[in-house]
Amino acid sequence: MEKKKPYEKVDKFDAASIDKLSVNYRAILEEIGENPEREGLLKTPERVAKAMQFLTHGYDLNPAEILKSAMFKEEYSQMVLVKDIEVYSMCEHHLLPFFGKAHVAYIPNGHIVGLSKIPRIVDAFARRLQVQERLTNEIRDCIQDTLKPLGVGVVIEAQHLCMQMRGIQKQNSVTTTSAFTGEFLNETTRSEFIKLIGSRLH
Repeated sequence: MEKKKPYEKVDKFDAASIDKLSVNYRAILEEIGENPEREGLLKTPERVAKAMQFLTHGYDLNPAEILKSAMFKEEYSQMVLVKDIEVYSMCEHHLLPFFGKAHVAYIPNGHIVGLSKIPRIVDAFARRLQVQERLTNEIRDCIQDTLKPLGVGVVIEAQHLCMQMRGIQKQNSVTTTSAFTGEFLNETTRSEFIKLIGSRLH
């Protein structure tokens, strides 16, 4: 029997960028009155630098190319909906997370796309410094401009830690944004989309 290899964690980061970020995070620790030399904080600047690089890796991704990598000709012309896509992003105003779910639908016009590519482009845009409103529009526009469907619908529901941990400190608030093109501007199509989002068919 082939011997299994031991678990090995493999991290891929830009070393030069990590070094620069680490220096700055060390300075931040000192500025807030902490001692970056104490045991618990020795590796914190590097850890935070790696975390920030991961949380913003969307800048290195091309969402349109992600869609183009799995486009197929298909004469299907009914709504395609991928809902409950986990969203994790960073508010550009306070560098605090916001998170929730995205619901994305489109009506094909000669081409469909591999279903996994929809969550991938959501992630590509979310893993940047964002505001929820722009994130919603960017997902919509990318699908519309790349697939050229009959219409696109996007709804995002998210909780923002900049509202929950600081500022107004309202822990139960949820922000909902939406963006539509084409057939989704029609009330009947939009209502079907909203109904499907709220249903629990699975």
